[in-house]
Amino acid sequence: QVHLVESGGGSVQAGGSLRLSCAASGSTYSAYCMGWFRQVPGKEREGVACIDSIGSITYTDAVKGRFTITQDNAKNTLYLQMNNLKPVDTAMYYCAARKFGYCSGSTLWKSYFTYWGQGTQVTVSS
Repeated sequence: QVHLVESGGGSVQAGGSLRLSCAASGSTYSAYCMGWFRQVPGKEREGVACIDSIGSITYTDAVKGRFTITQDNAKNTLYLQMNNLKPVDTAMYYCAARKFGYCSGSTLWKSYFTYWGQGTQVTVSS
């Protein structure tokens, strides 16, 4: 069992940056595949990026070159650095985890992940 708490959301203008954090507790953090997802009202929750215990990383095409996922195992914390934000990035962002999972384009799906945080809102204005 792992407990996830996101922070770092907020409101920015287009072109701005935010860094999201996800603090994990309750289990061996390094054994998990960790991911960031986002959701807007009326739409499915979509995968943004994931990283696993051997450092494999996957991004959805829409954020490649703008977002960077990293993790600090010593602090049990996952990060998402978001640069050059666009209004279409506006969403609730969720942290997710799956024990002993691996990260790839075929696993960056809501159904693959077991544990979820409560979300942090990101709003980008034009």
